[in-house]
Amino acid sequence: MSDDNLYLPRGSAVDGPYDIGVGPGSPGRPGWSFTSLRVLTLDPGASHTLDTGESEWIVLPLSGGCTIGVEGGIIELVGREDVFGQVSDFAYLPRDTHAQIASGAGGRFALAGAKCERRLPARYGPAPEVPVEARGSGVSARQVRNFASADAFECDRLIAVEVVTPGGNWSSYPPHKHDEHRPGQESVLEEIYYFECEPAEGGRPGFGYQRVSPSRAGGADVLAEVRSGDAVLVPDGWHGPSIAAPGHRMYYLNVMAGPGPGREWRISFHPDHGEGYR
Repeated sequence: MSDDNLYLPRGSAVDGPYDIGVGPGSPGRPGWSFTSLRVLTLDPGASHTLDTGESEWIVLPLSGGCTIGVEGGIIELVGREDVFGQVSDFAYLPRDTHAQIASGAGGRFALAGAKCERRLPARYGPAPEVPVEARGSGVSARQVRNFASADAFECDRLIAVEVVTPGGNWSSYPPHKHDEHRPGQESVLEEIYYFECEPAEGGRPGFGYQRVSPSRAGGADVLAEVRSGDAVLVPDGWHGPSIAAPGHRMYYLNVMAGPGPGREWRISFHPDHGEGYR
């Protein structure tokens, strides 16, 4: 996959009803095999049918709430005003099913997916049960919302977390990677970053920067200015830092999955960067 296909500016990966749609089999992304991300905007009173296929999915409100009809029942998501204000509830949808997502007031919803083998039951994820972690210190302090981390919520393959970084801070730092299978040390995971950047007073749009650097000859190499609605694909390599411009908090959603025998997030930190900022 060329580096030009790893940075997806807003509007460059529209797929039918989705503001962004990327996953296994997406045109122009050969070798992308495990993870999917779709962002769905629903007008007030609108609905959308999701065919989960070979993947498990989490429906995560970015703004607004919704109801999800699945497996003969209804999951109601209260949602939130925006990604910066609070943790959201969410819904898990199994593979090989159909779901109807509807929103009376309208909203925007991230659909995070991963190809999987086991078919787990549809479930509701309450916001109060999401583990919230303060990670890093000083100018690398950030908040991590581990709503579907490997040790917080059961999925077959999918790992997903949210990160909110204060304006002016560095996140995903030190740079780290997960592109080698080293039992007990590192697991192989594809990863998608999806970004929202908080506007400043007066409505000036926010922005930030994302770096992915090669861990091997010919590996992924990206330096992108990111804004709300952008995404970056990480097939391999050192990823980080994610830098929030002063005055603009930066949010990103991480979606991960891989071919390993277990569902685990094991990473290696770049040896040239300080341990004190983890």
